[in-house]
Amino acid sequence: MTRVKICGITRPEDALAAVRLGADAIGLVFYAKSPRHVSPQQALEITRVLPPFVSSVGLFVNPAPSEVETVLQTLHLDLLQFHGEEPAELCRHFRVPYVKAVRVKPGLDLVQYAASYRDARGLLLDAFVEGAHGGTGQSFDWELIPAGLPMPVVLSGGLDAANVAAAIKQVRPWAVDVSSGVESAKGIKDAARMAAFMQGVRDADV
Repeated sequence: MTRVKICGITRPEDALAAVRLGADAIGLVFYAKSPRHVSPQQALEITRVLPPFVSSVGLFVNPAPSEVETVLQTLHLDLLQFHGEEPAELCRHFRVPYVKAVRVKPGLDLVQYAASYRDARGLLLDAFVEGAHGGTGQSFDWELIPAGLPMPVVLSGGLDAANVAAAIKQVRPWAVDVSSGVESAKGIKDAARMAAFMQGVRDADV
């Protein structure tokens, strides 16, 4: 089954609702400019309620190494997600598995991009929106994704209950990542929308 990460969690109750509905991972945003930003202490409270076998993912955008280290000293993260222009040397510096996000646009060679981050656990493909680093609710042309990328693909960008089944059937990603598509307000997840999204994923996997 296609794995699901619900990103931009800001409250323990939303994390619990997400995993009860079947989410495999929850995302915590450590980027001060995001409306879904959480402090290390808030993130600790959220991860404390997670049951076994659910991954916690920390999202960073062009962080100073000390920023990431401060978070990792406060709580355990299973995976780091780098959403800016971080070089591979920085991504691997913390000795925690990582995925590299890339904002897809015409002319970008994704095969070459993946080769630059060959030790990443996966490539997260998001929409390119000028001046924004994810969480925009915008999708991109999935035809831009080449066949045969050398690592697992996580599909993101504008996914919701209405389009996730079609996205999975076309792209066949390892996982999908949703944030604004399951919210009632920025940073506040809606249980009914999360349930509908999970149903869309299951429908695609039949």
